[in-house]
Amino acid sequence: MRIRHPMVSAVLVFLLAGTAVAQNLKMVVHASNPVSSLSRSDVSDMFIKKKPKWESGADVQPVDQKAASAVRAEFTKTVLRKSMGAVQSYWTSQIFSGRSVPPQEAAGDAAVLEWVQSNPGGIGYVSAGAAIAGHDVKVVAITK
Repeated sequence: MRIRHPMVSAVLVFLLAGTAVAQNLKMVVHASNPVSSLSRSDVSDMFIKKKPKWESGADVQPVDQKAASAVRAEFTKTVLRKSMGAVQSYWTSQIFSGRSVPPQEAAGDAAVLEWVQSNPGGIGYVSAGAAIAGHDVKVVAITK
């Protein structure tokens, strides 16, 4: 189908620009967290610990998947917009300078869901096909 009207094309581009950034993963937070969406840059800042607090004042508690996981590679590429090597270098410099330590790692989707539901300030990501039902978490959209 070809769109012939320039205004329709512009509206479609505008609508698509606000859609989710990462389509192969789900971002999850504790069920009590009032947020329903987060910008990609806010999520990135939370995971590199440049944004340590939620708007409520609670501590942000990010959890990463293991470095070898495909969902971590997707998260690093689409949300952090960095290579795995660049993220590793960042954390090495943070650790050696005494500024910060990387987020805790969890071994797979189920472990991330368990961790986030156990931490009210928790935020993590799971694969797009992960079963959320039965966990005290909610999925939030990641926007541009």
